[in-house]
Amino acid sequence: MQTIITRRQFIKGTFGALLTSFGVTSGGYIYANQIEPTLLDIKEIPISHPLIPKSFNGLKIIQFSDIHLGFQYTLRQLKRLVKQLNSLQPDIVLFTGDLMDDPKNFKESDKISPILKEIHATKGKFCIYGNHDHGGYGSSLYKQIMKDSDFTLLLNEAKPIKQTDGSSIYLIGIDDAMLGMPDLALAIEKLPKNAFTILLSHEPDLADHVSSYNINWQLSGHSHGGQVKIPFIGPLIIPPFARKYPEGHYTIGKTLNLYVNRGIGTTRLPFRFMAKPELTIFSLKSSV
Repeated sequence: MQTIITRRQFIKGTFGALLTSFGVTSGGYIYANQIEPTLLDIKEIPISHPLIPKSFNGLKIIQFSDIHLGFQYTLRQLKRLVKQLNSLQPDIVLFTGDLMDDPKNFKESDKISPILKEIHATKGKFCIYGNHDHGGYGSSLYKQIMKDSDFTLLLNEAKPIKQTDGSSIYLIGIDDAMLGMPDLALAIEKLPKNAFTILLSHEPDLADHVSSYNINWQLSGHSHGGQVKIPFIGPLIIPPFARKYPEGHYTIGKTLNLYVNRGIGTTRLPFRFMAKPELTIFSLKSSV
């Protein structure tokens, strides 16, 4: 009788075979499945720019991304993440998409908002759609969860972050590129000239298009940093729109800086290998 192997079983078996072939054996399998996905790399990235008002010096922005609740990541882990995030005392918190791995089949969606609501940020919490947030007819569910969590959903729009002296910077958010309808031109049409801007785009490879606009920084997720990287081979799986810019900091064109966060959870494969989960801290400073 012929055995039918699913795509996920094939990928999982392939990964196990690759680990074995590199001499890592079961120890590496356990590390990639049970240890590295629970580790957290906290990256600190300074942002210095002449358009940043001096009143924003030292402002702390924390980005997290790609939770994928329900695949390998649990609500209990999310609670721990929120505590870690709060311990860093952010002024602004940004979530760049993919909250649940499969919104339609996640049975504890009602328990998410009370956890995310505990995130404290003096200047606000903001989010955008990722492809998994739209997937499985999850768009409305995600929108409601984030609203109940006191996050502002940026959907092809810009919001000012203001200081008491009247100075401001702008956060811009666009819809997901795979399953949504991103419209950057619409999002920035009312922006004042010479404003410092940070764009949230789930997919990093949109940066080539973004670089033709007057955007200073783009923050993205989606790639998981490759999630599984095999020595001498590279990432095992990188999704569409994250193949050119898979992780870290890039300078694109003359004015755009892109940062790609590796995310928190996993998808498709229940492994992370050489791609630890990440929180990113951005500290602003005027270079005038």
